[in-house]
Amino acid sequence: MRTYYFDLRDGIPVRDRHGLEFPTSSGAIEHSKDLARQLRADPRRKDSALSVVVIDESGGEVHRERVYPDPGETDRPTSLQGV
Repeated sequence: MRTYYFDLRDGIPVRDRHGLEFPTSSGAIEHSKDLARQLRADPRRKDSALSVVVIDESGGEVHRERVYPDPGETDRPTSLQGV
């Protein structure tokens, strides 16, 4: 299992210091999508630039999930796998 970190970014990053373990990066990406949905449902959060960024244990960005995607952008992949 690998440790993945889920930073919040909107210009100023909020670092996840603990992380969670997942057997694959796809599990971590799904978790970031769940986090984004939870943040979107929070009426106190309104920052349109807010993203959940998945960082692997080597410090590389694996995926960036926008909390408030632009209309028409929800079907575009944002994974950085293979880049």
